[in-house]
Amino acid sequence: MYEDLIETKLSSEQVYDGKLLNVNRDIVRLPNGKEAVREWIKHPGASAVIPVLPNGDIVLVRQYRYPIQRVTLEIPAGKLDVKGEDPLECAKRELAEETGYTAKHYRKLHTLATTLGFSDEWIHIYMAEGLTRVEMHPDEDEFINVEVMPLQAALDLVYRGEICDGKSTIAILMVAAMQQEKQK
Repeated sequence: MYEDLIETKLSSEQVYDGKLLNVNRDIVRLPNGKEAVREWIKHPGASAVIPVLPNGDIVLVRQYRYPIQRVTLEIPAGKLDVKGEDPLECAKRELAEETGYTAKHYRKLHTLATTLGFSDEWIHIYMAEGLTRVEMHPDEDEFINVEVMPLQAALDLVYRGEICDGKSTIAILMVAAMQQEKQK
């Protein structure tokens, strides 16, 4: 199915091997028989979690994101640290590290291809409930402020474009839709 759209890799070269990602340059055969160059980033994958308190408020993190030169408001997230790491275990780790919470219940919401035009990154998004406070312990190079807010306030920030992060936007929209469905 859709064979008329498939590109076939003819060769591949690793252009950069970094701590977070690898850059590759591939030569592909297009469906029309011509060749083209595809540059893409290999990423280990990540997990994210939207923590929901018993009153319906959510826990977000505010941090500086160097690539876009902005302080952002996001759900906690982090990359899979080792090959084959369970995405749920990653989500649990990031929740504790970045927010100082653990959770009794996790629900998988979505798996998102973050930037499929140039990266193979998949991010697994979870909802966490039954939260308990523990000690926050971010990585050495992470400077994070934790913010708790009503889901509706976060939804308003999404609609105004003030929450611009894809994983956070999707998680907030999904949890809001789930809460609306419960109220019916």
